[in-house]
Amino acid sequence: MNGARIRQWAVDTLRPAATPARPAVLRIGVGLCAARHHSRRRALLRGVHAQDPQRFAPVGVVRVLRRPLRPEVADRIHDAAQAVNVLATLGVAHRVTGPLNAALQLWTLTYRNSWGMIYHNDNMLVLHQMVLGTSPSADALSVDALVMRRRLAPAVFGRRYGAVPVMLNAVTSAVYFISGVAKVRSTVGFGWASGDVLRGQIAIDGLRKDLFGSQKPAAGTALYHRERLFALMAVVSLAVELGAPLSLLDRRLGLAFAAAAWGMHTGIREIMGISFPYNISGVSYLAHLPVGPQLPR
Repeated sequence: MNGARIRQWAVDTLRPAATPARPAVLRIGVGLCAARHHSRRRALLRGVHAQDPQRFAPVGVVRVLRRPLRPEVADRIHDAAQAVNVLATLGVAHRVTGPLNAALQLWTLTYRNSWGMIYHNDNMLVLHQMVLGTSPSADALSVDALVMRRRLAPAVFGRRYGAVPVMLNAVTSAVYFISGVAKVRSTVGFGWASGDVLRGQIAIDGLRKDLFGSQKPAAGTALYHRERLFALMAVVSLAVELGAPLSLLDRRLGLAFAAAAWGMHTGIREIMGISFPYNISGVSYLAHLPVGPQLPR
């Protein structure tokens, strides 16, 4: 393969031509998922905002604060973020509401993480909203498109539209890859693949649930002594996470990664009782699916 063909392959892979419908569907799917997720956590977050100020340890962008916001102010910012998310999802003045939504979602997540334990399960959702909020994802299937009287033309392709799902997939693969690297950089290294760490996590989680009176998953207890099964799950988990960047090279690899990652999270929910709502919903992998007319590569 000569230099020109390599460059063309890179362009076709990283910025494939697509219609405006492709990023638009992603904007709607991710926005609706975020709206549902955050509305269900509204009461929980209000409780977090009202905690003892001594528990406040700012991280990320919230480090601009020396002390926490008044609970009512934090509550209003969170509610405003969700209102802006609705506008961005509908594609109302998206050039303004898109970036504003990205900033507000980043702030609310980081503010939540500044009250003790840092939760990583919402990172991918917020990063996807940041990509969609700062990209041409409202040129179709949006209020803006209706106001401007734009008609979706399925035969019209543009590389700027195809770059949006690729960027979403790049963010997704980065999140998984970092998770895999963190595992092998631990004290056990690649010994993590033995499955012993997984079994230990299930045992600790089960004891914690027993201690606090919550119900632990029956599957975790039933499968605990099957060491080979846990070794297999550990190997698959590392393969999915460390191999995530390969999903960017080919559509079939992307679909295989999406299916494997979704299956991994489903297994985690059933065996450990730990749910990743955005991943389980499948919306997090929507960018790997072909939406609308496709140009052959």
